[in-house]
Amino acid sequence: MNRRVVIVGGGVAGLEALMALHDLAADRAELTLVAPDSDFLYKPLLVEEPFDLGPAEQHALGPLVEELGAEFVQKAATSIEPEEHTIELSDGSKLDYDFLIVCAGGRFHPALEGARTFPSGGEPLRINDLLRAGEGPRRIAFVVPPGVTWALPIYELALMTQRRAVELGLDDVQLAVVTPEAAPLAIFGPAASEAVSALLSARGIEVEAGALAHEGEGGELILTPGDRRMDAAEVVALPAMDGPAIAGLPKDEAGFIPIDEHARVRGIEDVYAAGDGTNFPIKQGGLGTQQADAAAAHLAHRLGAAIDVEPFHPVLRGKLLTGEESLHLRADVAGGGGEGGAALDCLWWPPHKISGRYLAPFLYHGDVHAEPEPPRRSLDVEVALPKEWHEQPMALDPYGSPRID
Repeated sequence: MNRRVVIVGGGVAGLEALMALHDLAADRAELTLVAPDSDFLYKPLLVEEPFDLGPAEQHALGPLVEELGAEFVQKAATSIEPEEHTIELSDGSKLDYDFLIVCAGGRFHPALEGARTFPSGGEPLRINDLLRAGEGPRRIAFVVPPGVTWALPIYELALMTQRRAVELGLDDVQLAVVTPEAAPLAIFGPAASEAVSALLSARGIEVEAGALAHEGEGGELILTPGDRRMDAAEVVALPAMDGPAIAGLPKDEAGFIPIDEHARVRGIEDVYAAGDGTNFPIKQGGLGTQQADAAAAHLAHRLGAAIDVEPFHPVLRGKLLTGEESLHLRADVAGGGGEGGAALDCLWWPPHKISGRYLAPFLYHGDVHAEPEPPRRSLDVEVALPKEWHEQPMALDPYGSPRID
């Protein structure tokens, strides 16, 4: 009799886990996907919506899950009962499982109450309106808040806003990026960070690095250290993120789920976790797919599939949209490859912002690749992160430059 595997979450990590298990263990497991929403939303392209470049890609989960031979349950998971191997759902019903993969994302909330939060579930951000909102010289600040987040979208917003200001003939708008990072996108290494810094400088975008932003009593933007006031007519900030804090699962102080190198939830039998809801400090979709792949492989092996089981060895890949050509960066940190480099070449295949082994070919309507790499050169940012970081994941500083051996 096949074992029941339940996947909680219909985002990037959840779909990757479902597709991976369909490939590796479809004849050994009954698969169920539980998610509160009816559609999968490709969030990396939300950054294009403020510029009226079309809505982000969406796919209906029901037909997709059915096509993979799985069951779709459109409900939220409210709690887990590990000893009973059951999940309580938002309507009060319960769902049994033999194995569980939790791919719940983080919980987002505004980091600065007086700022425009992007993305948010409220009023959509309209860059044209923002640029035309005042007369005379003024500054728009794009803020990476302190705490757990993913900084890359703020640079895309700033760069694409600068390009839109040029298109509209607005030369009296000053743009600034405020970030606690040691340097722009420092997590990708010195060479990539220097390339991003040079691009920002060439576009006339000022950068306040190593700065923590908060609001003063009058709502003004204050930067520390130094308690400096930044004059800004408008502030656009990324949201802050907490963990999913699912009842019945272990969590750290911020609500994130602790996992090991095979994406198993620490201290809980038969439960895995992947994606932003885990305690790995870098929150990025590509890493979520790699965690999902590690979980699926380990689980498929337990179900009897004759496959090699490799631990989660995170390789960070990204792609910076600029309003013109995308900037692709490389830094092999753990492999001793030096400081890496940067290029405008677009060689990643399939050419998606998230390079999941199964999800990217699905989105591109292509074939699954053993690895999301081209034969010769690779596209976008690629940073190999030491496996040892899993022992003490929060010791990794996502705002600092990684070690170059």
